[in-house]
Amino acid sequence: MAEADIVIVGAGAAGLSLAHRLPSGAPGRPAPAVALIEPPEGPLRPPARTWCFWETGPGRFDAAVTASWQWLRLRGRNGAVVLRSIAPARYKMIRSDDFEALLHRELEGRPDLERVTATVSSVSALPDGTARVRGAGPAGAPLDLRAHWVFDSRPPARPPAARTRLLQHFRGWFVRAARPVFEPGVVDLMDFRTRQPEHGLSFGYVLPTGRRTALVEYTGFGPAPLTREAYERELSEYTGRVLGLGAMEVLSAEQGVIPMTDGVFERRAEGAGCVFRIGTAGGATRPSTGYTFAAVQRQSEAVARALRAGRCPEPPAPHPLRARLMDAVLLRALDTGRVDGPELFLRLFDRVPAERLLRFLDGRTRLREDLAVGVRTPVLPMLRTAAELPWLRPRPAV
Repeated sequence: MAEADIVIVGAGAAGLSLAHRLPSGAPGRPAPAVALIEPPEGPLRPPARTWCFWETGPGRFDAAVTASWQWLRLRGRNGAVVLRSIAPARYKMIRSDDFEALLHRELEGRPDLERVTATVSSVSALPDGTARVRGAGPAGAPLDLRAHWVFDSRPPARPPAARTRLLQHFRGWFVRAARPVFEPGVVDLMDFRTRQPEHGLSFGYVLPTGRRTALVEYTGFGPAPLTREAYERELSEYTGRVLGLGAMEVLSAEQGVIPMTDGVFERRAEGAGCVFRIGTAGGATRPSTGYTFAAVQRQSEAVARALRAGRCPEPPAPHPLRARLMDAVLLRALDTGRVDGPELFLRLFDRVPAERLLRFLDGRTRLREDLAVGVRTPVLPMLRTAAELPWLRPRPAV
């Protein structure tokens, strides 16, 4: 077995962010030896995708930001509009290819880090408190590593038991229109003029990168994703009937599924005290919104601080307990149909100050602020849902 201080399994947002933030050594203290394992080209490597988050001031990854905006807009089914400035914050978009290229450049030449291309088959605890990582390279060469700490971003074999299990599923087109039809300063965060499904909700999402170019997505909250053909129909309907874009060229497309569940993603692998899960596998995805990127950065920085201080680097909970409990209530209320999703989100953005709402979505509000947000929701249905949750048993995935 080869040895490393730290093994990171997966080189997506979570794996690369952690590798980027790990200590690089100091006088009298050498940098930890790190192995960053990424899968070979093929089905195990995630497709290109887009991450969005809000941030105040210059950011660590601004060199990879495609575009950013100060104004967010929601549109109701009947044409009602809520337009909000989030200044001094900005809503930022990063494409995964640009993010990976930036971090690969910054990690290049670090003598303490080795990038390994391999498919990991198992991560297991050893009697001495270390962990063993086994797998195979692209040509079948065996991978066998022992590490003091392992951070694994692969999705779990089965999702956790949950009372509510929804999906945020989407397909988006990067388009170029024949005429200037987009507002470069405004993101349409939720446009509910899409055709609404019988169970759940749907909305359009428009991220303009110029007067004629944008990422246009059809997004659904529901129990199952659509077929590719169904997404294409909905996108054609949205760009044509709703947005009236006219002649346009589809430059590329992206598609994905994000878990929306009150199930608990364990951050420490069972039976292995030195193996931790990061990213979506470690619960970084906010259940009620699907946002992940900012929580990944918070987790990565906390792990790096712990390693610099010589402490156990267990990733902290990415979202406070109170925020997760509120998410559980919201997901259950949406799943049961007790609240009208489009009306709820429109009301929150209309009645809650933007700065407070962003802190609420980040899980950084105090109890009195949470209560102030809560009274802007349909109170009786939400209270009924909160009262029944303790009596519902989490169910394993089928």
